[in-house]
Amino acid sequence: MLRFLCVSDIHGELDALRAVLATAEKRSFQKLLVAGDIVFPGPEPLETWRRLSAAGAIMVQGVSDRALATLNPDDLSPQTEHEKGRLARLRDVQAQLGELVLGRLRRTPTHARIPLEDGRELLLVHGSPVDPSEPLTHDMSDEEILALIGDDPADVIVCGMSHVPFDRTVADIRIINVGSVGDAPDGAAETDPARATAATSGSPVIRVPTIAHATWIESSPAGITVEQIIVPLAPQVRAAG
Repeated sequence: MLRFLCVSDIHGELDALRAVLATAEKRSFQKLLVAGDIVFPGPEPLETWRRLSAAGAIMVQGVSDRALATLNPDDLSPQTEHEKGRLARLRDVQAQLGELVLGRLRRTPTHARIPLEDGRELLLVHGSPVDPSEPLTHDMSDEEILALIGDDPADVIVCGMSHVPFDRTVADIRIINVGSVGDAPDGAAETDPARATAATSGSPVIRVPTIAHATWIESSPAGITVEQIIVPLAPQVRAAG
């Protein structure tokens, strides 16, 4: 039996990642799968990358990862305070990561295919197989999901991006959205000027999540079992998005 720990949308929230890994290590796992949006906008992008690299994580590129690795801030002209805040954080995170890590982010694939023990295949992607920047969401119709799966879908799709976990089968294809580690959609607005630059909006009003999402997938010759879990977070953990 092979056990995968699947996560997504960490957004550089190292404390939230540590909480998930601490919970997971009580059960042990063989592979860590990360469905993109790994390090931006902070507050600890470099340490988040190092922790995942040390764990031998299989990672795919998310929308924020691509932007971070490819955009030149000098080519951008922010027009609003919102845009100025995003650009300032982009510069800061790029400086923290350095060119070596940015180069690795740039080369991170958008899709990763992993064979399962029952002969089927798992596809890891940030959004959808057809378009990694377009999410598969819990409220889509079967027809909408099939349009984003395309003609070469794999048997099991593990994705993130929407931040809302779900487990659904459409046309014999199992879609498992693993939610978000660093920006789970819960919590209340709080004024925190110290973290304003880490917020993608550039605003001092950010959410304070109380949970992180993760998903266990156990693969055996008989098939897979899936368990989606919620990990409580310490009060000091803050959302960057």
